[in-house]
Amino acid sequence: MTNSIKFSQVIKHGFTALVVLALATGCSRGKSDLETWVAKTKAEPAPPLKPLPVMQQFESFEYAAQDLRDPFSPPVPDRNEGSGPRPDPDRRKEVLEAFPLDSMNMAGTIGVGKALVGLVTAPDKVTYRIKPGNYLGQNDGRVTAVYEDRIEIVELVPDGAGGWLERPAKIALEDN
Repeated sequence: MTNSIKFSQVIKHGFTALVVLALATGCSRGKSDLETWVAKTKAEPAPPLKPLPVMQQFESFEYAAQDLRDPFSPPVPDRNEGSGPRPDPDRRKEVLEAFPLDSMNMAGTIGVGKALVGLVTAPDKVTYRIKPGNYLGQNDGRVTAVYEDRIEIVELVPDGAGGWLERPAKIALEDN
């Protein structure tokens, strides 16, 4: 039995050796085509290169507008320029100028005739007395008249060009 095992092993190893030998000879035979193509390609002249692009010369610019107004900020009004209404920067602000005008409600009036005083309830739940000449709202709103059913106001709003516009407003007594 040992002779039969050895014989089959010899046959297996012999067959494997034949396959390796056949592959090795197959690889060496096709090499001449490749060598011919490489030699032919090296012998051809190289194609011409594209010329380099021409660099543009840019004109240098010196920024000299450091002292001018920033174009992205709103214009600052000159308080001495022009005529027309302007807010008084030195005036002491009143309590009701801290609240937006649309957040206040008219609660009623006290008095008769020219001595009529308006009652305004602010968002802080306090009722304040208002008479002509008082200020309220966040746009320098000055009370011009108090009636039994409304309080008339003139506000100063910026016009976008450095000036100010007067805009009428009112707080009316609501029917409950």
